[in-house]
This record gives sequence, structure tokens and C-alpha cells, in this order.
Amino acid sequence: MQTIGNTALPADTGRRAGHDIKKDLLPLLSGAAVAVGAVGAMLALVDLGSPLRAPFTLFFLLAAPGAAIAAALRTLTPLGRAVAAASGAVAVVLLVAQGMLALHVWSVRGGVAAVAAVSALILLPTAIRRPRRRPARRWTS
Repeated sequence: MQTIGNTALPADTGRRAGHDIKKDLLPLLSGAAVAVGAVGAMLALVDLGSPLRAPFTLFFLLAAPGAAIAAALRTLTPLGRAVAAASGAVAVVLLVAQGMLALHVWSVRGGVAAVAAVSALILLPTAIRRPRRRPARRWTS
């Protein structure tokens, strides 16, 4: 005997069966990461004395170039992209610091601004690249 399955979860959850929680969690975590990075950059640029300044600024210094590099390396596998983005982010921060120290222009504000500018330059070609046009999907029944 075949039974007909119920596709709805119990009424207290309010979600359909087959609804993936990961699809809701990824945009939420991405938004939180952007907010933490923006707060870190803001705290460093306006020189506020907060206990959150150091960890949030460090997060910004690693996440901004890492995200830009990851966006540029869209064709790699997820693990390869993560490794390349993390090592590239560290390299960008170290090169910015080394360059500023060599030129005797080091400052925290300047370092944060320079890393943000380099990250924007890395992200710029990816952002202006035209999206590929895909043919319209036809639904057949």
C-alpha cells in the first residue's frame, strides 16, 4: 500500500518541507561580516578608543582583500578559492604595510584606507565585467 506523504512540516515551524536553512543563513552571515568589517574600518578611520576596534579592524583588513580576491577567482573550487583568498589577503596587507613603512608614511588610518583602495581595485574588474547572458529557461510540463 502506498501512502501519500505530507509535504508540510508541523504548523509551529512555519516552513515547507525541503526548505534549506543554509540558503537563509548565508546572506545573513554575509551581511553580518560586511557590518563588522565596516564598523572596524570606521573605528580605525575616526580613531575611536573602543575595545572592539582592534578585532573589528583586523577582520576588515583580512576580509576586504579576501572577499575581493575570492570574487575575482570565481572559477576555482570553493576550497581552492578560500585558500587563495586567505593567502592573498595576508599578502595584500603585508605589501601595503611594507610599502608604507619603506616610504615612511605609515599610519593606522592610511593603512586601512590603502587596504580598502587595493581591495576596491582588485574587485573593480570583477564588478564591471558584464554578466554572461543565459538563454531563457523554458518550462515544459
